[in-house]
Amino acid sequence: MRQFSETETATAREGVMGNLLLFVFGCGVLAFFASIDRVDWLTIRPVSGSSAAMAAASTRVQPAGPEAARPMLETAPDDRGTSRSR
Repeated sequence: MRQFSETETATAREGVMGNLLLFVFGCGVLAFFASIDRVDWLTIRPVSGSSAAMAAASTRVQPAGPEAARPMLETAPDDRGTSRSR
């Protein structure tokens, strides 16, 4: 079997690495173009029914107006009979 010199081996290795890097770059460009064409692939969607329910519950709209301005703490009547926040 023929013995390859160090320069021949280095040249062959550089050629293979160059082709491999060019192939990886081409796959990256292809993935980029596919992802900008299919933006809906990049959205995160719930997988199960329970996770869909939790996602819907977390995005429920909060009430606006006087209901939203009320404090979240409980109110207790004071000694005069009027209610006040704790």
